[in-house]
Amino acid sequence: MRVFNFSAGPAVLPEDVLRKAAAEMLDWHGSGMSVMEMSHRGKEFVGIAEKAEADLRTLLGIPADYAVLFLQGGAIAENAIIPMNLLGARTTADYVNTGEWSKKSIKEARKYCTVNVAASAEDAGFTYVPARQTWKLSRDAAYVHVCTNETIGGVEYQWTPDTGDVPLVADMSSHILSRAIDVAKYGVIYGGAQKNIGPAGLTLVIVRRDLLDRALPITPSAFHWKEQADADSMLNTPPTYAIYIAGLVFEWLLAQGGVPAIERKNVAKAALLYDYLDGTSFYRNPVRREDRSRMNVPFKLADERQDAAFLKGAEERGMVQLKGHRAVGGMRASIYNAMPIEGVQALVDYMKAFERSHG
Repeated sequence: MRVFNFSAGPAVLPEDVLRKAAAEMLDWHGSGMSVMEMSHRGKEFVGIAEKAEADLRTLLGIPADYAVLFLQGGAIAENAIIPMNLLGARTTADYVNTGEWSKKSIKEARKYCTVNVAASAEDAGFTYVPARQTWKLSRDAAYVHVCTNETIGGVEYQWTPDTGDVPLVADMSSHILSRAIDVAKYGVIYGGAQKNIGPAGLTLVIVRRDLLDRALPITPSAFHWKEQADADSMLNTPPTYAIYIAGLVFEWLLAQGGVPAIERKNVAKAALLYDYLDGTSFYRNPVRREDRSRMNVPFKLADERQDAAFLKGAEERGMVQLKGHRAVGGMRASIYNAMPIEGVQALVDYMKAFERSHG
């Protein structure tokens, strides 16, 4: 029996995608091979990769002057790769600190440049997004970095920051493809695939082409965006099977009606859970309402001694991976694109029953 998997990542994938991958496991389209066995330079896999990129461009409306890179190393690797590729002759970068993933980005960037923390939500336990007018940006920053959805803290930008002529760089690991975005307002968008795109092992980077010539001389070839762009992301062997699964997810999203259609479903799912949380004192969500994530919903019991019983009861009912991150504790429901609204309804029903029996 399939469970409702609320994991923050690696996360739930659409069942249609898993079934198609299973059907094609031993023989992809009459090739006599599994995708895992294909040469990344063979016509079969090149076709898979080209279609995946084309479908992603359609889903996000990616302009032609942006390169799409399918890389490896996850968002944490990109935290170091970004300054290596964007600093150029500059020595400073601006970062906005909205939680655990922002802190990791800042830590890595400090190995390569002076980091100016332009704004921080640490004063309130990372439960909000600092208003743009409070940011203290540098005069000579190479770029401005934000994490637009904090997976651990459940904080999400509901707006796009205006950084003028300075490139805006965004870690969108946990909400890319969940909502409409204007790619042209960003210099770089990046993220690990294991939330809304596909399995772990693939990293997506969308970069404006005029930013490809800024890499520091120390940048390794495998991490050099221009070299990877010139090689169609195949300077080294790419994560072929992860790209294939991502391509199936892109096809699935297009069949759902694209990003606008999936966003409507995500709004409904998030509202179902938040409306219940706001109507009870038995549970609480710490995030300021206007900055709440649609994808990652942390919550705590009024009596945290009951956490273990709550998690045990949820698992017995086929709802798994609800334990909150160790940095914040409590519970967390990650309700990505592939989580059906029936899963969220089952969670809310269980929360109500637990409240009745333990309140």
